[in-house]
Amino acid sequence: MENNLILKRFFSKTMLHGLLSDKQNELFDCVVRRYINNPAGKKYEELISEIYTYVDKKYRTEYFYKNTILNKLLFKRHNYKKTIALTELPIANSKADFVMINGKGVVYEIKTELDNLDRLNSQVNDYYQAFTEVVIVTYEENLNKVLDLVPEEVGLIQLTKRKALRTIREPRHNSQHLDYYTIFKILRKQEFENIIVDHGFDLPEVIQFDYYKECLKIIQCININLLQEAMLMQLKKRMRIELVEFCRDTPSELHFLTYFDDITANNKERFITKLNENYGG
Repeated sequence: MENNLILKRFFSKTMLHGLLSDKQNELFDCVVRRYINNPAGKKYEELISEIYTYVDKKYRTEYFYKNTILNKLLFKRHNYKKTIALTELPIANSKADFVMINGKGVVYEIKTELDNLDRLNSQVNDYYQAFTEVVIVTYEENLNKVLDLVPEEVGLIQLTKRKALRTIREPRHNSQHLDYYTIFKILRKQEFENIIVDHGFDLPEVIQFDYYKECLKIIQCININLLQEAMLMQLKKRMRIELVEFCRDTPSELHFLTYFDDITANNKERFITKLNENYGG
């Protein structure tokens, strides 16, 4: 297992940006040497695909789960032009692995074969402070353990050995634990200012030191359910359709990385050219 830890680093922005660099990509080279037979002459895209296949069969990382969710749910089940995905979103004392927002917001917490369940309950409790639907995505042998740990309103999805997402239990709406401060902390300054103005309040005219505290006081005057809906609307505005379109032009194995990466998108032609180059070894 320890010999495979480098695979967790392979599908990362470090690797992606290394492909755009003129310098030797040591991470890429190391993984290729270790996991690919006779790589010289193969296209970079082909090598990435072979490594991804190995991850699928032998060492399903969090990246593999995230990329599968993005491909299966965002691009196949929903309208990707009207739905936004977020990752590593800070919520209270946790970070959400994957969030998807269209008409509603759903948090997807991933538990791979490499994870334990020690923090699962506290993570779920944190997520319900800002979102009303939570889903756990995990593997078959983990299903009963998760069901025993989480409340019955939490949804459950199994990532099967055939890369399908099998719904075990649908999530149920739960708004009982929404929290003003948690929602406020998720929002950027321009976003909570938009909400304040949209709900008919004036922005506070105070010194900068007191500004955030006074804005929070105003936010707390808004109905919590309306505030949560307004938060979702502001988060959806973070979508950059040019990034989404670029992502769809890249290999499916890299969709999650390219969906969130400005640098690669800004070098689109160079990146696509690189993927089609032959690897020198």
